[in-house]
Amino acid sequence: MSETVPSPPPDAARLQAPVARLLRPLVRLFVRSGITFPALADLLRELYVNVAEYDFALPGKEQTDSRVSLLTGIHRKEVRRLRGAGAPVSAVPAAVSRTSRIIARWLAAPEFTQADGRPRALPRAGEAEPSFEGLVASVTRDLRPRAVLDEWLDRGLVTVDAQERIVLAEAAFVPKGGGTQQLYYFGRNLHDHIAASVANILEEKPRFLERAVHYDGLSPDLARRLEARAREIAMAALQQANREAHAACETDPGGEARWNFGIYVYAEDAPRPEPTA
Repeated sequence: MSETVPSPPPDAARLQAPVARLLRPLVRLFVRSGITFPALADLLRELYVNVAEYDFALPGKEQTDSRVSLLTGIHRKEVRRLRGAGAPVSAVPAAVSRTSRIIARWLAAPEFTQADGRPRALPRAGEAEPSFEGLVASVTRDLRPRAVLDEWLDRGLVTVDAQERIVLAEAAFVPKGGGTQQLYYFGRNLHDHIAASVANILEEKPRFLERAVHYDGLSPDLARRLEARAREIAMAALQQANREAHAACETDPGGEARWNFGIYVYAEDAPRPEPTA
């Protein structure tokens, strides 16, 4: 019985153009944020050594400085200095973890949602009906609901309506620019999207769903209307996926696996491509 031989990865020359396009918005962010090229080069050097050391180790063999140097093109002296730092840590900040868990439950649990799936406006406290205090307590007993409410009001994640009920604000779905929560998901979501794309390139058959609907040459008005409609479709899909995942987790024994379902919408005023002769 013959074995399927994986397709070879694309050569470096063919990767240059797509990688340059991928990195361009990141470089714009780096320049705006003060990450200089030497600082980025230092970071990339550490990552090259780390990836070669941990992701390209041969089974049953100790990874050597020479092999890491061969794989990365980094001098052995530098390899020796940088090795052993351990794999990059992707810890979830405590504030991000607790906020996302409480909001996810508010959006998914039947007792905290309306018939159409939207989050209910919750009274601060009460036992006769679902309340904000009950929501927080259903996720964690380590935090005082009043402390969570004060923090969320300060961050604009919730508002208080005329009936003194707590209302989930749009800011809960779109974190403030440059805040801890947004930067965490910036790294997590882009990592997972790129990791899925890389896996699809390196494996014989695409493993992950990664598709996009795109149209060029549109009027700015149509692009804005399509962007608005895409937001509606995307939010409905995310909320449905969240409800089903939340329900499934109620009976799941738990483990080390994780799952991410992401959607992005993008539009820009791009110049028309020059016609070819």
